[in-house]
Amino acid sequence: MSKRGENIYKRKDGRWEGRYIKHRSVDGKAVYGYVYGHSYKEARLKLTDALQSLNLSEMPYQRESSYFYSLTEEWFCHIKPLTKESTYRKYQNLWNLYIRPELGERYFSEITQDVLEAYCMNLLTSGGDKGSGLSAKTVSDTLSLIRSIFHFCAGRKIPVPCDTRDVTVKQSTRKMRVLTLNEQQVICDYIQGDQSIRNIGILICLFTGIRVGEVCALRWEDISLPEKTIHIHQTMQRIQTEDADEEGGSRTKIIVTTPKSQCSIRTIPLPDELVRVIHSLIVDRPAVSGYFLTGSDTKWIEPRTMQNHFKRLLKRCEIEDANYHALRHTFATRCVELGFDVKSLSEILGHASVNITMNRYVHPSMRLKQENMQRLSELLVVR
Repeated sequence: MSKRGENIYKRKDGRWEGRYIKHRSVDGKAVYGYVYGHSYKEARLKLTDALQSLNLSEMPYQRESSYFYSLTEEWFCHIKPLTKESTYRKYQNLWNLYIRPELGERYFSEITQDVLEAYCMNLLTSGGDKGSGLSAKTVSDTLSLIRSIFHFCAGRKIPVPCDTRDVTVKQSTRKMRVLTLNEQQVICDYIQGDQSIRNIGILICLFTGIRVGEVCALRWEDISLPEKTIHIHQTMQRIQTEDADEEGGSRTKIIVTTPKSQCSIRTIPLPDELVRVIHSLIVDRPAVSGYFLTGSDTKWIEPRTMQNHFKRLLKRCEIEDANYHALRHTFATRCVELGFDVKSLSEILGHASVNITMNRYVHPSMRLKQENMQRLSELLVVR
């Protein structure tokens, strides 16, 4: 069976076969070429080489008549050494799931603005495995990937059939879940009564705004209790593996890597009370090292496990369901309510600009709005 969106199949003799279009006959029928390998990975590498050789043999003025998938293979080869592994896998998933099945075997010159607009509308209304449509965010990410491929082609003097900037996907702003002050207090009280290491991890996220992948990758060496700081420079995530389709191959793996941007590498001051709670974990231990959540170099707790633990905690506290990222939203909102300098808050959150902090994470509560509006009452006082 082939991987969705790829012409690579496992044969009955155990070998993997890759198929590609070499050219089309006068009547428009595809003429295929074939490569073979003892593994999926070997066949894919040979298929990539064959596609590159096929495209490099064409004259520049002929490249716009190449098939979109063959130009995309070149783009993948170009970006692989320049891109984080997790990002590269995300691009592969978008291409294999949503782009190649619809646009992959079209001539590049056929992918006009009308075609892209109809393609995006189709994804929104009937895309996905269930045919119920994809989210605007997913379609927007898919369109962004197509734009990158077009930009790559333009840089190689291949005439592009349209300006992809003219094709847009409207995204509605999602309401972010922020814990109320009462909900936050209930969680803090619960953790005070059950100071397990996972619960302390939740408390750290609630009072520093770090992401779930960052707390999972946090090591004891990154925490300085004398200086009352934590240093965030790694994140943990589970990604698909390159040999996912090979027999017996693992489909996913855990990686620990640098955060999503340079700005996310940061040192965060810790509140005194949080320092006290963390110190209580090691008061009777001569030395600690390894991952914070496990105290081991070889064992870890992955983000999905922490997310599930957080949801169980909410149920025990009888709090409305929320995803783990609500801890980050709550931290940012509380900081604004307490009058934090927004520039400082932006750096603590690891954002590239203050605008990102204000637009994405800061959501003043109704209580704060009421307090601000009450200041106008002074103008109504009868003197």
